[in-house]
Amino acid sequence: MATITASYSPKAMHQAARLKRRRKLLEGWLFIGPVVIGTLLFNVLPLFPTMYTSLTFWNGLSSPSWIGLENYRFALTQDMNFMTSLRNTVVYAVGAVPGAIIAGLALALIVNERLPGMLFARGLFFLPVVTSVVAVGMVWRWIFNWQYGLINATLEMMGIVGPRWLSDPTMAMVAVIIVAIWQQMGYNMVLFLAGLQGIPPSLEEAAMIDGANAWRRFWHIKLPLLTPTIFFVLIISVIGSFQIFGLIYTMTGGGPGAATYVYVYHMWFEGFQRSKFGYGAALAWMLFVVIAIITWFQWWMGKRWVFYQ
Repeated sequence: MATITASYSPKAMHQAARLKRRRKLLEGWLFIGPVVIGTLLFNVLPLFPTMYTSLTFWNGLSSPSWIGLENYRFALTQDMNFMTSLRNTVVYAVGAVPGAIIAGLALALIVNERLPGMLFARGLFFLPVVTSVVAVGMVWRWIFNWQYGLINATLEMMGIVGPRWLSDPTMAMVAVIIVAIWQQMGYNMVLFLAGLQGIPPSLEEAAMIDGANAWRRFWHIKLPLLTPTIFFVLIISVIGSFQIFGLIYTMTGGGPGAATYVYVYHMWFEGFQRSKFGYGAALAWMLFVVIAIITWFQWWMGKRWVFYQ
């Protein structure tokens, strides 16, 4: 009896509970450890050398020479392409982000219905997300070709002369935005679909009993409960829009002129084409600051319109 009583003493139970917590903690770190280590090695640690590089003049061959904040001063006061690229990036974001969110939400509402072929439709709409951005850019570059492209050929059959999509300074950015929406809407669709399926059916059923039509059920039930998903999609979409490069590189090369000369393309051009790695690093850090400020502003504004159950 003494042995049994001792085995269930408060001290023994406390030690057993502490051992169990340690075991669970170890199991958790075994699962997330590779991700944490990979993030530290490939995402966090490289930030420190680039910070030093941004304060130097370095062409990649000779030793870096310390110039302090000269790269940042040059970008803000003398580099005309800096402001052009930033302005073009904002134009792209204003067009692509809302378009991809609205298209993704519309697709989610469609594929959420219990209709034949919806599983196939989901996979079809998501296909552009997993397709190589180089392949996407090259195919759409042919589609937008003003002489032999599919779009202008279709317009010609209807008696309409199509624009010079990728060689017109006005239409080039429009073409890139269209492709970006087409490529991104499938990813947004999946996120919105998960949000729709997380809404309790009883809420919509109660609204139907009260006589609410489909539009009122969407506006007063689905949309408010989707605001956390919209908030998440908005943040990642804005961040992604400021990092656009692949479509620009494959479709327009920053042209015509500087019509699609976006920020990351400018950073790549200065760093890898002109071998100004110090200046390229400075542009990268300035982009980091801009994205951080915009994301913080979105988080601050999100408190005003995001509804959590």
